[in-house]
Amino acid sequence: MKSREVHLVDRPPGMPSTDDFEVVDTDLRDPGPGEVLVQNEYMSVDPYMRGRMRDRKSYTAPFALGQVMTGGAVGRVLESHVPAVMEGDYVLSNFGWREAFTCAADEVTPLGKLEASPSAYLGVLGMPGMTAYTGLLGAASMKDGESVFITGAAGAVGSVAGQIAKVKGCRVVGTAGSAEKVDWLMDELGFDHAFDYHDGDHRKQIRVGAPEGVDVFFDNVGGELLQAGISCMREFGRIALCGAISMYNDTEPAPGPTNLPRAIGLGLNIRGFLVRHYAHMRADFMRDMVQWLDEGRVTYRETVYEGIESAPEAFLGLFTGANLGKMVVKLEAGA
Repeated sequence: MKSREVHLVDRPPGMPSTDDFEVVDTDLRDPGPGEVLVQNEYMSVDPYMRGRMRDRKSYTAPFALGQVMTGGAVGRVLESHVPAVMEGDYVLSNFGWREAFTCAADEVTPLGKLEASPSAYLGVLGMPGMTAYTGLLGAASMKDGESVFITGAAGAVGSVAGQIAKVKGCRVVGTAGSAEKVDWLMDELGFDHAFDYHDGDHRKQIRVGAPEGVDVFFDNVGGELLQAGISCMREFGRIALCGAISMYNDTEPAPGPTNLPRAIGLGLNIRGFLVRHYAHMRADFMRDMVQWLDEGRVTYRETVYEGIESAPEAFLGLFTGANLGKMVVKLEAGA
C-alpha cells in the first residue's frame, strides 16, 4: 500500500515556513503478527510541535531531520492481526503527519463506540480537552463560582477551558485575536467578557470583566498578557501555565514579567503543567466531557484543512490566528 507522509527538512530559527517541510511518498509494509494497518482520517497540529522542531532537550524528543513527524491522529483499522482490535475500528494514535501506517497493536488505542465525530478525539475529547480540564481542576484547583481569566481563549484548549469554567458557575474573561473570535466567545460560548488583545490596555480589559480581580488565570500565551494577568490577580490566586505561544518563534529570549514580586505579597500559586502530569484524571475527564457534550453545556468548533499536503500550512496557521477552535487536517486515502 502506498501512502504519503510529512518530513521535517530544516530547523527554522524563527517563524517556520512551508519550505521546512516535505511531503514524501512511501510504501507501507504489510502488518505481521500482533500488528495493525491503519488509514488515518484526521491528524492534529498543535503548538507544542514547534518546540520539537528545535534540536534541544525538552520534555519530549525533537523531530529528526529527514524523518516523518509525529502527532495525534484518528484512523480506521484496515487490517488487524490481533483479536482485540477489529478491522473497521476507529483508533487513536501518535502516528500523525502521515496518511496510513503499520504498527504494533499496543501502539494504538481503540475508541470503541464513538461519542462524537472522529476528529473530536483530537480536540474536545482528546489532549486539548483534557489539558483544559486538568489545568483548571488539577493545576489551578479551580473552585465553583470563582473569576477566571483565559488567554488564547478561542483556541482548542482555551475555548474548552472557558466552557468548563462556566459549567462550574465561574465568571469567565478571555482574550482572542479578532472581532470574530471575540463574538464567538461571548455569543456562543457564554463568556462574561472577552476582548481582542490587539485593542489596547490588557489590564483595563481584564478589570472590565473581573472588577474584583482574578482567582484563576489559565495562560496559553505568555508575554504581555501574562504580565497583565498577574497584575489583576486576587490574593491566593492560582496561575496555570499551559503555553506561551506568543514566544515560540522568538529568536532571542523574551524578558520575563516585571511584576512577579506581586506573587509574593498576594500568595499566588504559579504552576506549569503538562497533561501527562494528570493522567490519573482521564476517567473523570471522559465521564464529565461526554456528559457535558450530550447536555449541550460544552460545544466546539474545528478549523479543517484538506489533504496531507496542507498539513504544514495548517500548522503555521496556529501562529497567525488562522484557527477558530481546534485545527485538524482531514486526510485522503492512500493508493
